[in-house]
Amino acid sequence: MNWLRPRGPRRGLLRRLRPPQLLALVYLLGIALGAALLHLPGMTRPGVNLNTVELLFTATSAICITGLVVADTGETFTRLGQVTIILLAQIGGLGIITFGTLFALLAGRRVNFSERQHLAQQVNALNVGGVVALVRIIFLYTFAAQGVGALLLSLRFVPQFGLGEGLYQSVFHSISAYNNAGFVVLPGGMAPYVADPLVSGVIAALIMLGGLGFLVQLNLLTHWRAPRRNRLLIYSRLTLWTTLALLLIGAVLILALEWRNPGTLGPLGPGGKLLASVFQSVTPRSGGFATVDFTAMGNATIFLIIALMFIGANSGSTGGGIKTSTFAILLGSAWNLIRGRTELITFGRRVLPENVVRAGTITTIYTLLVFTGFFLMLVTNPTLRFTPLLFETVSAAATVGLSLNTTHLLNDPGLIILSVLMYLGRIGPVTFALALNLRETSSGRVRYPPERDILVG
Repeated sequence: MNWLRPRGPRRGLLRRLRPPQLLALVYLLGIALGAALLHLPGMTRPGVNLNTVELLFTATSAICITGLVVADTGETFTRLGQVTIILLAQIGGLGIITFGTLFALLAGRRVNFSERQHLAQQVNALNVGGVVALVRIIFLYTFAAQGVGALLLSLRFVPQFGLGEGLYQSVFHSISAYNNAGFVVLPGGMAPYVADPLVSGVIAALIMLGGLGFLVQLNLLTHWRAPRRNRLLIYSRLTLWTTLALLLIGAVLILALEWRNPGTLGPLGPGGKLLASVFQSVTPRSGGFATVDFTAMGNATIFLIIALMFIGANSGSTGGGIKTSTFAILLGSAWNLIRGRTELITFGRRVLPENVVRAGTITTIYTLLVFTGFFLMLVTNPTLRFTPLLFETVSAAATVGLSLNTTHLLNDPGLIILSVLMYLGRIGPVTFALALNLRETSSGRVRYPPERDILVG
């Protein structure tokens, strides 16, 4: 299979690329390919005219598993266009490099150590040596989870839409939910299912599974099968407890803030209010689905949703944001400072100082990214209001896909800015996590004396 290997200067160029650089490049190429496919005839319905920027924005939203759209996906794109979008989301969710390696494995080609490094970067693997086997498990588990989700959704959609259309709707939304993509092609969107425990429950469960991250899911499965032999990792415990806390806090606050709001939870019964509040607490974690009208929410609830979007899902998952582990480390560090402790301890283990520095650095980068993007959005779209633009900016940077009905009002420069934010938001957590990986300082490097007279805080 030597013909599969790049030769000459191109091969040398690829070998010189570091894993973060290669990851950024392949996602960029994926966006370009997706935009080219959506330009083909038969992708949009007759009478629909989307310009190049709008199609590029849609492709970026799909590859970066965000879900922001300039027009209703079901009404704008044909069945072929919808399938293209959901396939782009599947590729973007699992990772382009992961897909490429699978095809190489199917072709019988051996995966070298450099390619294993690239895979480890993509799936946040803890052990480069076992990453190829991990990829196989990821694919089997992902398709199994999506298959079960589609089967459960079909119990509602097949009686409603018929066999063919019902199965299509089930598969489409199972893939979209698990990948935290947020694309919806249901007539009327998700709003008709606000009090439906089957549809809302399955979609929320798929969002949470995809947002947990592959390693946490696999660690949970192996731990449940053999608790004594396969311990639950400290990282898994940290992310699970943080995820549960954010889910409960978000649901309780949304329930309290929107209980009497006639535009959101007001018309629902007690059970419907509880279900809707839990769903709306899950979806900002990068899901992008909505069963209530977000434009009717109060300002306090909108602020809460923005905060949840900024935190996002877990590392190595299909979600975005700064990640729950980053948020937990920041909170723990702040609490340590208040108590006067010098070391961060979690579940009986000491968190390495470089991880604390990395968490602060990633949060700073994300904050600067959001602030810069928001400022540019204000400059390029001066007629739009402050809050919807901030909501849109955070939603794009955290690859969530929720909107206050603003995306279709943006001009081309605004769509380009959001496209850049979605791209950086998708590759950012993974790329920066490896690029900022602090190694031990070698003895050959110059060590400067410390300065203790710098005031902080």
